[in-house]
Formats: sequence, structure tokens, C-alpha cells
Amino acid sequence: MTVVAVTGASGFIGRNLVLRLRELNHKVVSIPHQADDAALLAALGGAEVVFHLAGVNRPETTGEYETGNVGMTDRLVAAMRQLPTPPPVVYASSIQAAADNPYGRSKREAEALITGYAQQTSVPGWIFRLPNVFGKWCRPNYNSVVATFCHNVSRGLPLTIIDPAAILKLVYIDDVVEHFAAIAAAPLDSTIASEIAPIYETTVGDLAQQLQIFRDSRTTLLTGAVGTGFLRALHATYVSYLEPANFAYPLKAHSDPRGMFVEMLRTPDSGQFSFFTAHPGITRGGHYHHSKTEKFLVVQGHARFGFRHVLTDEVFTLETSGETPTVVETVPGWSHDITNIGQETLLVMLWANELFDPQRPDTVPAKVLPE
Repeated sequence: MTVVAVTGASGFIGRNLVLRLRELNHKVVSIPHQADDAALLAALGGAEVVFHLAGVNRPETTGEYETGNVGMTDRLVAAMRQLPTPPPVVYASSIQAAADNPYGRSKREAEALITGYAQQTSVPGWIFRLPNVFGKWCRPNYNSVVATFCHNVSRGLPLTIIDPAAILKLVYIDDVVEHFAAIAAAPLDSTIASEIAPIYETTVGDLAQQLQIFRDSRTTLLTGAVGTGFLRALHATYVSYLEPANFAYPLKAHSDPRGMFVEMLRTPDSGQFSFFTAHPGITRGGHYHHSKTEKFLVVQGHARFGFRHVLTDEVFTLETSGETPTVVETVPGWSHDITNIGQETLLVMLWANELFDPQRPDTVPAKVLPE
């Protein structure tokens, strides 16, 4: 366990970091931005590493850059120097530190104070010039286009886009937090890099389009590759802006005397997921495919699957039930059906390797067993 002091703990990065550090069993001490010198020194007592996340980026007057960024850092450094064991420090700066404007200059001055402290005390000092950070709990309509767009798209509000081709360089909050957590675990390891990876690059227009695709997926049922990389991070961020009343959405059920069929999820290149029911004694299916393959899983009830080779008439049957979870695969060139041979409604999950195309359904009617 490491004793970690954090300024800006109530901010976007701070909230995510504090939560993660506590999950990892570190002791976290939050330092209020308004703490006077005595309170600051007391809060730092025992700290083994300090994360300086507090800062000002949207002040009412430019003078607040000096007091909020430079002044706060100067007081923090002065207090850390007074400690019996000066702690290592991590400073969350900004790529704007390279800009010649009041905000950029204030961040550079704060960086210089951190660098000077680290050199004078011979402790590690990390300066992270972060690009746009995105993720859950970032404040919309403030200084993050991702947060603003996620908030607006999830609520059906319009987007203001001045230049859709404008480039955005982004880092995901979880990547920032995990890197910072690595420092918290080994605060004396000066070999830990002062850069967050990966950095994602997109445009304002592409960002807006992708978020609208996420929104529309509730009606199209089409979900892209949201399991890795940028789309994973962006999808998680978008969903985090949903209001609780919108956590759920309805699906269309197709019902007939046999039972019900419901599509749940469609993917561009990994098929689609659905489920269906069948009343006792009902047989569903009775067709074959040339290329399409499927996986069936009986979740409730007792089923008999029938197969017939369409050229040799070889017949094969098997039974499964919800009590013994078993995946049954359909094989091209074999006609297949499923019969509810139990006394309760049969419930079956279904995955098909491709999206259903009514123009090319690859589904040819063919009985499995004679009447």
C-alpha cells in the first residue's frame, strides 16, 4: 500500500484515479484546491507520492491562470520541500504547454517548478503533457469535445461542428489512470515513462459520425468492433453518458403460432445474435444452407435436433436441454430442424455467422424427417 496525495481529486482525471487507487488498496489523501499553506503541509504528511492534477483551464480572467496553475504549484512544491522525506511528484500538464498563450505559459511555468523540485530533492518527477483526455465522468460543455458530443448525442441534442476535418488527438482515461497507478505502485522507479499510450487520432466529423452510429445501433441492432482499441474506449465513454431512464431499449418480437423470434445484435463482420421460442410439440426450421453456419444453445426446455444430408439422405438426431448446456452447430449441406419435445416453452439462443440478407438468404426449404 502506498500513501498517495492528490490535488484535483474531484476533477475528471482525479475522480477516476482516486477510485482506481482505492481499488488497489492504496491510501488516498485528497488535497483541496483552497487549502492554505498549513493545511497543505498537514495533508502532505506521510505522502509517498503526490499526483498534482489540480489546475485552471477555463477562468473568468486570464490572471487566474497564474494563481490557479503557477501559484498552486509553487505552494505545493514549497510544502513538499519542507517534508522530512520529499515525495516524488506527478504533474498532469497539457499539450497546450507548447502554445504561446496565457494558459500554455502558465502550464510551462508550473512544469518548471516541478522539474526544479525534482532536481533539488533528487526524487522522481513526472510531467505528462496530456492531449485531450476522454472517458466517463468528464464534464460536457466545458473543455472536452468528446464529453460534449457524447452528452448531446445520447440526449438527441444538436451538435455544433465548425470544422469537421479538424484533427483530434485523444487519450483514454483508463490508460491514463493505469499508467498513474503503475507510478503509485513504484513511486521511486524513475524509469517509468512520462508519456501515455496509445494516443488515438480522429477528426471532429468522424467522432460525431461514430457517436451517431452508437446511438442508432439501438434501432439498427448493428454494433461494430467495440471490443478493442479506440472504438472500445469511445463506446464505453458514450454509454456512460446515458441517463438511467435510457439504460434499456425495446426489441421487435416476431410472433406466430409456433412461438417468438427476436433479433438482439447484429455485427458488420461477425454475424448476428437472436433467440426464439417454440411451444411444446412445435418444430422449427426445416431448411439447409450452402455457406451460412449457426450455433444453437437451448437455454430452457428439451429439444430434439434433426439433420439430413441433402445428397445422401443420411439422418442424424440429437437431444439437448437447458439443464445440460450444449452448443449445436448447423453444417452446410445438411437440412436441419428443432422440435420442442418437452412440456414447457422451449427457449433457444442463436448465433448466425452472417447477417440475414433477404436478397440472398442462403436458406433453402427442405424437410429433415418424413411426415
